[in-house]
Amino acid sequence: MTPAAAPSADTGHHEGNWFQRSEAWLDAKGKGAWIAAMVLGFILFWPVGLALLAYMIWSKRMFSGSCGNRRVLNARTAFKTSGNSAFDAYKAETLRRLEEEQSSFEAFLKRLREAKDKAEFDQFMDERERRSNAAGEETA
Repeated sequence: MTPAAAPSADTGHHEGNWFQRSEAWLDAKGKGAWIAAMVLGFILFWPVGLALLAYMIWSKRMFSGSCGNRRVLNARTAFKTSGNSAFDAYKAETLRRLEEEQSSFEAFLKRLREAKDKAEFDQFMDERERRSNAAGEETA
């Protein structure tokens, strides 16, 4: 068995390479584990600590309230059936309604941005016209 295919200690099945397993293990332990790993990296060999810091910032682990593993778990459980058809129908309808509301909200934000862009462009054109009129009056 290769190291990349070794079973993980906590789940008992094969999960990616050593980096993915380490990332999942640190996510399971929380933000404190990430910070401890970064500090140890700085102590042992500073480029490792710097690389961990950069990765934590890039992956938004440094500033988020939770680690990324929980978001993946929530996405998985959103489509998992409960075994109760009435509850599953209610959940499906609620998710459909929320997706519809999100689309409507995104369309609303798009209209707001377009209106703001148009207002800014109109203001620019008005100022440009005033400057050209003022410059025309000075030369006349």
